Amino acid sequence: MSTPTQPDHGVGVGPEAWPTGRLLSAAARRMENEWNAYLARWHLNHASLPALAILLARPLSQRDLAAALGVTEQTTSRIVAGLERNGYVTRQRLPDDRRVRLLAATGEGAAVMHQLTAAGSVDSIVEHGLSAEEEATLRRLLMRFL
Repeated sequence: MSTPTQPDHGVGVGPEAWPTGRLLSAAARRMENEWNAYLARWHLNHASLPALAILLARPLSQRDLAAALGVTEQTTSRIVAGLERNGYVTRQRLPDDRRVRLLAATGEGAAVMHQLTAAGSVDSIVEHGLSAEEEATLRRLLMRFL
């Protein structure tokens, strides 16, 4: 418990008193939870979706996919295993180097990506109560922040 001379850093008070960083963190967590619930319809999550999107652009080795995602090859292996299990990607050995497997999105992976990114569906995931103008302002500020 804080005393009057010590700041409480937003602990034990409502969001209106939270520091901006905590607000952003809480909003990001809420969005990630809602996003994962939405993606679960297709057996995807916030980690597997970017992998599928990258592989839709072009086939890659697991090492190159890991680099593109900014994660370890071990993490990528788990992501790819789930995508493969659901029929969204395939692994094929390269004829000139049997140690390397080329990962490629399947037609099913492309169809799923099209379904889940249909116009209006993604923006309606989280009920936020913002007007169109407020949402545009938030988007502009987030882009500037990033």
